[in-house]
Amino acid sequence: MKVKGSFGARPEVEFPKKSSPDGKLALSTQIKGDGAKVADGDLVIAKYVGYAWRKASDPKLLGSSYQGAGPGAFPSWNLVPGLKKALVGSKVGSRVVAVIPPKEGYGTQGSARLQVTGEDTLVYVLDVVGTYPKGASVEAPKALDEAGLPTVSGDAVPTIGIPKGAAPSKLTVRALTQGTGDTVRSGQLLAIQYVGALWRNGKVFSSSWGDNKVYAAVIGAERVIKGWDEALVGQKVGSRLLVITPPAMAYGAKGQKGLPKYGIKSGDTLVYVIDVLGAY
Repeated sequence: MKVKGSFGARPEVEFPKKSSPDGKLALSTQIKGDGAKVADGDLVIAKYVGYAWRKASDPKLLGSSYQGAGPGAFPSWNLVPGLKKALVGSKVGSRVVAVIPPKEGYGTQGSARLQVTGEDTLVYVLDVVGTYPKGASVEAPKALDEAGLPTVSGDAVPTIGIPKGAAPSKLTVRALTQGTGDTVRSGQLLAIQYVGALWRNGKVFSSSWGDNKVYAAVIGAERVIKGWDEALVGQKVGSRLLVITPPAMAYGAKGQKGLPKYGIKSGDTLVYVIDVLGAY
């Protein structure tokens, strides 16, 4: 198999014409980067193209970030074994080529969601553009103590204190730490850390820091709650934000009935502290 092209540009992948997958895992670094090294547990951001390839069959394109879309998020804790082996240990700026047999991919059951059969070998070319360790936070986080608003500690992993009194009726955003990176645009993939608490009782209902997983989300495209879409677009990478979302911009009158473990009830106002680590 031959792969041509420069880092960040769509690769040209030439499959062998007279041979089929040999059932072995094959990993190679075509372009060596000199950036941060990917560790187990990192969120990896990469441009990619992926194929399903089997005996006596032409390769089938599974997905590509070179067709107008941005890069993809590859959470190292939730990848098939072969893809995890390809990425962990690589460096930002590297182009990694992975030929992944079924036993290192989706096994004999395949993946109906991806239309991958139990006989398919996966072939990925990945340009690693970013990696974020599970404990990441913005630089020089600052505290907040403003009358009528929740207090936020200045720790790397912030704590939230809810004041007495009614919650704001409108979306409220404060930049605790002002980043100096690029401005977040609608439709970008963000790497973020966050903690979310209920105004009603101060209970933390979700935390990426607590889960030891940097979170990835496309912003400004109605894939997250409306409060996040409006609060995060236009902010700078490297910022820490306090975001208070009224019910109409969160989960409304229904709460989050489908996910009872979070305990979000009808009419709950949600309080988030969000670190914007990267935007792609």
